[in-house]
Amino acid sequence: MSANVPELLDAWRMVAARRCFDGQVPLSDLPRLQGLVADAEGQCRYALEFGRDEVLKVAYVELTIDTELPLICQRSMQRFLLPVAIRQRLGLIRDEEEESALPPDYEALLVPEDGNLQPLELVEDELVLAVPVVALAPGSEAVERDWPATEEEQGKANPFAALAALKKQ
Repeated sequence: MSANVPELLDAWRMVAARRCFDGQVPLSDLPRLQGLVADAEGQCRYALEFGRDEVLKVAYVELTIDTELPLICQRSMQRFLLPVAIRQRLGLIRDEEEESALPPDYEALLVPEDGNLQPLELVEDELVLAVPVVALAPGSEAVERDWPATEEEQGKANPFAALAALKKQ
């Protein structure tokens, strides 16, 4: 983690001071991301900007993330880098009832009672959400184009048809 970003921040003091932080962290320092990516090579650049909406008086932290996640393409089974650029405004709330008062373009972030936030947890949460369910490299072609199903394969009976007959009994 970069030296200018503390490990723990008091959210409400940061909002009052309108503080901004930017940093860089190796992907290997984000443990919850490890099982979702091909390897831990690479860096993640991020920025946090604390403030208060002038009109609605909503306290927020705006999180900006720029990185490339190493993934395995599920079509080609080759490693590729998925570019990730996130800009997310998180509305800071003290309890769940405040969530309904947030504008539609804000995501709720429940701040613990002590007011402390861990910047790397916020970054890691957003990166975990950015990992696609099925990773496909840009420009990869569907397998069906190179290996289309034969007429024989298409004509075979569905192996689960027998189960449907059992269900009717």
